[in-house]
Amino acid sequence: MAIKVLHVGLGPIGAAVVRQLAGRKGFTIVGAVDVDPAKVGLDAGSVCGLGRQLRVKVTDDIARTIKATRPDVAVLCTSSSLEKVVPEFEAVLKLKVPIVSTTEELAYPVKRHAAAARRIDSAAKRSRVAVLGTGVNPGFTMDALPIALTGVCQEVTAIHVDRVQDARVRRLPFQQKIGAGLTRDEFMARVRGGSVRHVGLTESITMIADAMGWKLDSITDTIEPKMASAAVSSEFLTVEAGRVAGLIQDGIGSFKGQTRITLHMEAYLGAPESYDAVRISGTPAISMKIAGGVHGDIATASIVVNSIPKILSAPPGIRTMRDMVLPSYFGG
Repeated sequence: MAIKVLHVGLGPIGAAVVRQLAGRKGFTIVGAVDVDPAKVGLDAGSVCGLGRQLRVKVTDDIARTIKATRPDVAVLCTSSSLEKVVPEFEAVLKLKVPIVSTTEELAYPVKRHAAAARRIDSAAKRSRVAVLGTGVNPGFTMDALPIALTGVCQEVTAIHVDRVQDARVRRLPFQQKIGAGLTRDEFMARVRGGSVRHVGLTESITMIADAMGWKLDSITDTIEPKMASAAVSSEFLTVEAGRVAGLIQDGIGSFKGQTRITLHMEAYLGAPESYDAVRISGTPAISMKIAGGVHGDIATASIVVNSIPKILSAPPGIRTMRDMVLPSYFGG
């Protein structure tokens, strides 16, 4: 029997999940919710660029839609901020529906967002369903993947992960999130305001450290602009020489002055090579590189879809990619 799915949030990532589910066996899209008045009342297939009708109208009421459609699971793609989406989670969980979400701060919320996590975890346990925060990053390339690679190690002393992306092939909201086209001063102001940054490095570092059994006394997350030395363009915008092409962000986890975990991310227009790499210092030492990198948008939607069957049988409460059954491609 097909898994009935409700979608909450039909932005670029939410729409990508809809398009994947619509083309996969084993799933039926039964409902769609979004707060944008321009989307409410339209067919979800049209809103998500599917090229055909799904015969599912977008609404703005989570509870009413759940009661009308009786989904097996909800996919929630609305915000990176856990604090902002707690009411949405509680509305879904009150009606005993498990959740897979792309909320980055939910990926491993045990330290920085403990209060919000406790509310969601309690609501999920009361309803006897599970909640998972996942994605390509956090959720895979800079946490679950390096954790998995250490499974063949006798000893691990340090972990270093690089994620380098040519942002020219990414969607416009991503290019804006990395500050492409801004001046240096504008970039730094938006970093301070929180609108330019990658969300999730601290969560990934904490997940890795807990998996390794490491105590950390310091976690830092620093962001600098990558300046364009020559004009560079994407489908959406042009960055002139001397303006920001993207960002360089480093998350560092240390203990007694010694770096144990390094997560290095570069995302900018014109990067000469895209790749994901993991270096594990230990016995044996391991070095892995994915040439071309893991495509952010495709991979995020894919890991959400592939995690749906797993969340249905997971223990109640908040789950993470560290304790979930390993997701794999699900073809129905």
